[in-house]
Amino acid sequence: MANRQDSLAEALDSEQRTVAWLYGRLDVARERAQAALREVYGRAGGTRQAMVEREAMASEHARRLAQLNAVERGLCFGRIDDASGAGTYVGRIGLRDESHESVLIDWRAPAARPFYVATATDPGGLVRRRHLHLKDRMVVGIDDEVFDLERMSDGDRRSLVGEAALLAALRRSRTGRMGDVVATIQTEQDRVIRSSLQGALVVQGGPGTGKTVAALHRAAYLLYTHRDTLERRGVLVVGPNPMFLRYISQVLPALGETQVVMTTVEEMFPGVRVSAADTPAAAMVKGDVRMAEVVARALELRQGVPQGDLVVELDGLSLRVPRERCLRLRERAQAVRLPHNMARKLYVTELLKELAKAEARALEESLHIEELVIEDEPELSQPLDLEGDLDELDLELASQRLWGEPVVRRAVDELWPELTPQRLISELLSSFDTLWAVAPSGLEWHELLRSPEAGWTVGDVPLLDEAAELLGEDDSARRVAARRASREQAEQELYAREVLQTTGVLEEGVFDRADVLAERHADDGPALTTADRAAADRTWAYGHVIVDEAQELSPMAWRMIMRRVPAKSLTVVGDLAQTGSAAGARSWGEVLDPFLAGRWRVERLLVNYRTPVEIMAVAADVLRAFAPDQDPPESVREGGAPPRAVRMPLSGLPGLVAEELALIGEGRVGVVSSDARHAAVSALFPDGDLDAPVVALTVGQAKGLEFDAVVVVDPAGILGQSPMGGQDLYVAVTRATRRLTVVHEGDLPEVLSRLATESTT
Repeated sequence: MANRQDSLAEALDSEQRTVAWLYGRLDVARERAQAALREVYGRAGGTRQAMVEREAMASEHARRLAQLNAVERGLCFGRIDDASGAGTYVGRIGLRDESHESVLIDWRAPAARPFYVATATDPGGLVRRRHLHLKDRMVVGIDDEVFDLERMSDGDRRSLVGEAALLAALRRSRTGRMGDVVATIQTEQDRVIRSSLQGALVVQGGPGTGKTVAALHRAAYLLYTHRDTLERRGVLVVGPNPMFLRYISQVLPALGETQVVMTTVEEMFPGVRVSAADTPAAAMVKGDVRMAEVVARALELRQGVPQGDLVVELDGLSLRVPRERCLRLRERAQAVRLPHNMARKLYVTELLKELAKAEARALEESLHIEELVIEDEPELSQPLDLEGDLDELDLELASQRLWGEPVVRRAVDELWPELTPQRLISELLSSFDTLWAVAPSGLEWHELLRSPEAGWTVGDVPLLDEAAELLGEDDSARRVAARRASREQAEQELYAREVLQTTGVLEEGVFDRADVLAERHADDGPALTTADRAAADRTWAYGHVIVDEAQELSPMAWRMIMRRVPAKSLTVVGDLAQTGSAAGARSWGEVLDPFLAGRWRVERLLVNYRTPVEIMAVAADVLRAFAPDQDPPESVREGGAPPRAVRMPLSGLPGLVAEELALIGEGRVGVVSSDARHAAVSALFPDGDLDAPVVALTVGQAKGLEFDAVVVVDPAGILGQSPMGGQDLYVAVTRATRRLTVVHEGDLPEVLSRLATESTT
């Protein structure tokens, strides 16, 4: 342990010196760009051509300065070493020293390609790839990947940290089997990383198999090799909880800040914040794919017709539209197959015309005149027909006037209201009558009933997304504005092209596209990255989607995910043995075939190289009892501390955790408890940051995370908290890479009888 910590400290110190120097070069480049910008703006006015030239040069210097400012966070994120021992640093921008020698390679440059595409089976001349994790300007973490251990010097081997240190230790084992294991791990992960972009790749792997890391390396590989496709559309990474996303955010290099959106299911509907939790029964019903039918039928009920004729009292007149006419208007609006709020515009327009005609009829009746007789010329006599005298212009003007009357608006809204997803779903889930009317036979809809003031839950988010698809929005004003903006942009591009050709800047290569200069002149704020634009747009179509802990997603959540990726290019990462959600997957075919029949494939990771054999034996007992059809991965690490069970009150937990911290040195301890005991446990360890030495978590929060030591609190409570309690306990006991302790106050569950037991007061 001491050697491991010494190696990490030395590596951090060495890399910190280099990173500090690179930031110094960045500061110099900024100062030069600022000085150049000041010098350009300081020039006198002169002719129009001189002003245009000055503007072009100033725009270029401003662009360079903005680029240099944008890379402050995570300037350098990697290093690649070849067989000669030379190291090349890779970052978000290219930098040179005073001699104009390259000291930092831009990740888009050809020289940086090995950082993304090197794998164990095809290292491309590399012996090591190092990932650097920065916080502000400090190196806070390092992970090595070794491609050729034999070609590394003894000193370089001793300096290995992170994943590579573990794999190197396995390879150095005296048994030939360990070398085979490392080769198996690397081959499995290589297949994952290089798998085709098309279709869906399922990465099925148990605890400790490295499936998440492999999938994220795949993301970096795809972003590099399919840059033209994914740079425009971006990549979406969906994790099980915000804590997990913070955990993996260091794995993807800094290019992910502009092209990768990381989110959870609960965050996928803009403007909605989850503040409540469903019961397991309610979660199962909400996740049922038949809820799509429930939402659609609930919306149809809002597209109504009056019980009798529609009557609106306005200024002493009764405007009457026959019920049959209202019914035909509804059928016509529904027939166009537009979303509800867009079809509403057609419905409202036609209904207002009918009300305008009804107003004319009512006015005619109020005058008590049936016909106008011209005494001198009876042959010209004609009945009074105010309705028939209305032409299209009259109808339009009358409709606009009627729409300004609150009583008319209320009457229209009662028949075809403009709805938000939040309103539709909230009113659906709080209405016994509506649920009873729209739920299909066999769906336990009574589990959904709640008060109108109830907070949103994770299970509500896919329902809101479904509602948003059915509702749409009246975007006519936005489309008019977009057409106007397009015309203005075309005019600006034409002017920009003339400027570039006149000044000769185009030939000098300062700009190679007129639309770039036009956009800079039209810009009224900071440029939005792909990730910025995608995260704010519910309808954004991503080029690729990665779903981690995918076994937890319900069928309704999968409908929401699939809308985000029309090309159906996905990496699906999970372990069916760890399904904890009552609405989660029982098989991959069950959730993927409705969308991707024949277009998905499975890569299985079978080797657990992180969790010691002693701990996995306990986990295997749990899995055998509650999911006998699932096989745990084969663990290859032996010699860990024997896992134990300690019977003690909760008040003794701080002392036990302090003991675990002392035993593991500078590692981290995860305290994983049942939902029922989480509040009490969190009060004992209030610092919930993942960087803290101790963090208290529920099983759901712990998914996908790993700790040097894990203390599982209240195993019986974990087993009983949901129908999937057995899988939850399996997850809890497999979070440890070195030590496992189970704390219980009552009897220890029989499934954990393998544990060495202790008792304390």
